[in-house]
Amino acid sequence: MTNALHIIAALGPLLVGVTLWAWGQPLVSTSGEIRLWVHSVWSSENSQQIADWYSLSHFIHGMLVIVIAAPFRRWIGWPAIYAVAIVTGVAWEIVEHTSWVLDRFRATTLYQGYLGDTVLNAVCDYIFMLSGFALASAITLRWTVALIVVLEITATAIARDSLTLTTIGVIHPVEAIEAWQQEVKPEHLKNP
Repeated sequence: MTNALHIIAALGPLLVGVTLWAWGQPLVSTSGEIRLWVHSVWSSENSQQIADWYSLSHFIHGMLVIVIAAPFRRWIGWPAIYAVAIVTGVAWEIVEHTSWVLDRFRATTLYQGYLGDTVLNAVCDYIFMLSGFALASAITLRWTVALIVVLEITATAIARDSLTLTTIGVIHPVEAIEAWQQEVKPEHLKNP
């Protein structure tokens, strides 16, 4: 069962990549560059390269699968939890690129003009999610929760965005949060 799940997990990037490519998402950034890391959430290369601050959100997603499933592990078993991680990881990368979700993102100030991820970024985000799942599977629940908190605080403090803030912004935008995020927006990107 576990070997079959590993094979299915390995096919996840192919499913994500082919789906997004068929929907018209570019394979790589229009700049033609491939970068390991994009530091600014305001960069036009954000969500276009291998990793950015939102990669932490995907990493945390994988860890959260372990945290949420922990009370049920005895009854459903690790393979079922692993399957949930795979399915939610692939599903999110695809659902994230539906018009409805893209429009929800664009409705918030931070994501205006967001066109979605490149195939490269989406595939890497899925891999980050599986990496978070793998790490959380290998460490204690207490360390997993502590790491989630540290990563969320770090992303919030440095990038002014995190899984928590993105979720709030998509579900019910809060003007005070958006104003706080806008304080560090580069001048050349601010509206005249």
